[in-house]
Amino acid sequence: MEYLIWIGAVVTLAGLAGLIWCILKVQHARKKGLEDSALKAELQKVVALNLGALLLSAVGLMMVVVGIMLA
Repeated sequence: MEYLIWIGAVVTLAGLAGLIWCILKVQHARKKGLEDSALKAELQKVVALNLGALLLSAVGLMMVVVGIMLA
């Protein structure tokens, strides 16, 4: 079950990369100096991606734990 650990680690890193990308996207939107409504619209787009990246990271960590338990 060692392959499950490595696949889970890769999935977790992909989720972490998505979270970092969301952080950078929000920082870029804040630096633009947009109005409140435009900034809110930009942030609402990022929220869905943020939740998806968080879910991907959690699934990857679950894969790692299951792989360790089965090893």
